[in-house]
Amino acid sequence: MRRYIKTIFAVLLTITVTSCNEEFLEFTPEDQATVDGWYRSEDEIRQGTAALYGSPWFNFNDVLGWCVGDLLSGDMFHNWDQEGQFFYASFNENNTHINNGWQGLYDVISFANLLIDDVPPIASSNGVSEEAINAGVAEARFMRGLAYYYLVEYWGDVPIIEKPASKVASGDLFLPKNTTASIYEFIRRDFEFAANNLPSVDSDGRVTEWAAKGMLAKLHVTLGQRAAGGGSIGSAEDFTIAANYAQDVIVNSGLTLYPNYEDMFQVSNENNSEILFALQWINSGYSFGSSRQARFARNSTITEDAQAWGGGKSMTADYIENLEANAEGVEDARRRAIYMQTNDFYDYLKVTDGGYTYEILSRDETGAQIEGQTPTLTSLKKHVIGSVNDHGFVISNLDSPLDMYMLRLADVYLIYAEALMGTGNSLSAGPGYEAYLAVRARAGLNPPSDNEMSFRDLFNERRVEFGLEAMSWLDIKRQYYRDAAGTLAMLNAQRRSHQYFRIDPNDALENDPNAYELVGPNEAGTANTANFNSEPVITLTEDKMWLPIPANEVVTNPLLGAGSESVEYEFE
Repeated sequence: MRRYIKTIFAVLLTITVTSCNEEFLEFTPEDQATVDGWYRSEDEIRQGTAALYGSPWFNFNDVLGWCVGDLLSGDMFHNWDQEGQFFYASFNENNTHINNGWQGLYDVISFANLLIDDVPPIASSNGVSEEAINAGVAEARFMRGLAYYYLVEYWGDVPIIEKPASKVASGDLFLPKNTTASIYEFIRRDFEFAANNLPSVDSDGRVTEWAAKGMLAKLHVTLGQRAAGGGSIGSAEDFTIAANYAQDVIVNSGLTLYPNYEDMFQVSNENNSEILFALQWINSGYSFGSSRQARFARNSTITEDAQAWGGGKSMTADYIENLEANAEGVEDARRRAIYMQTNDFYDYLKVTDGGYTYEILSRDETGAQIEGQTPTLTSLKKHVIGSVNDHGFVISNLDSPLDMYMLRLADVYLIYAEALMGTGNSLSAGPGYEAYLAVRARAGLNPPSDNEMSFRDLFNERRVEFGLEAMSWLDIKRQYYRDAAGTLAMLNAQRRSHQYFRIDPNDALENDPNAYELVGPNEAGTANTANFNSEPVITLTEDKMWLPIPANEVVTNPLLGAGSESVEYEFE
């Protein structure tokens, strides 16, 4: 909240950047002092809204997004420092990344509110059409709605902020938390306005009505799961609403599943036929690009720069086992795009050396180790795109140009299946089941052996499909709303802290997976009892299903404290 107040009248940076065919990011907005000289045309409105597609999202996307989405969910093994607190579910209100993520989402809301409030009066006074004005406001409301969707799913009750100038003028700076029901309704109104006012087709990277309808489908299926679990928010009708929105996107958007899953995560193929909304990252310095390559890449031998901090990160044994079980004996084409394992060859990485082959350990010609063993003998691959020689873009300061996909058509397919399942436990026919099969088919998988998609099958499929896209925790939350005790039991049964150890450290089989044994937490190996896994058994409790509001925010505004009452928002 404190940072939000500081940025209410913030200066919009002058940015002139171009990369990856994202020409709409090329703009020069004016500062707030001369804002009356801006938004005089549709083109100036669109130049202003372009600011919302990248940098404002950086503080959320940089660390917290994947720490919650991939680490807390049990998909990634990473136990270092404050990032590792999400692996252990030991975070508290003083965690730096929780603070940065909270501030980052309110940065998005701040930027969006400036546009929502300033564009209509200025543009209309300059003769800009109502259609163009509403389209610009719709872009901003889509972004604001999405930021609040993350806030309510991560934190629960948070303050709703709109019309900030009037609040500052009246000295109304310390706002209370609003109820979860109020926040969902606020989000619904933002997405609905966006769906009604965004174009059906726009330039690459811009959100359209289909992105808004896709998010409305996700919002309503979330409300449906809350109602299915006996909560006071939502109703069974939300499943029908979600299914209708999802069907509209699938049938009428003209979008299609991209044929090759792995290719979808290369710079040359971003803004493809499957993408409904993506953060439009560009290699123009810190906060304008994606930091995921720096955070996830195993070693500088891949990135060919010093930004490769993923050497100790891997997928958990639980994620790997889920992927293999979900494939039912078939090779899942998505796997090598999500994580690397022994003998994987990537011809588009290290192209000047003829490609990159993954080894558990790699050594130079002298025998010195270059790349080391990870806890599960795998390394993260998604978002790792290599060096300038591989894709043509110089990455110099956590500014990978690969877009971050926030909503894909595959997501809408599986939301459709979830919505049509509704309060039931399975589907074995019909359009929802067919949508589920289409996602599996793209991955090279067969229909399930029992010719049925259970509730668990659906979420196992989602876990694989969106691996390392920071989405898994949102899926876990919907399961939790429907069945809190069962979801906690599932999380606490995960093999998230199992690790591999060499059976015989003196043999010559360091790159043979069969020379390792998997050992559980607080256990000794069976093939070699000297192999002791000192990791603890990790237990998630109900209080860890939501993040705490950052301590410094509560100090500034005591109304945000854990014991403070949340109030219904008064809609105009």
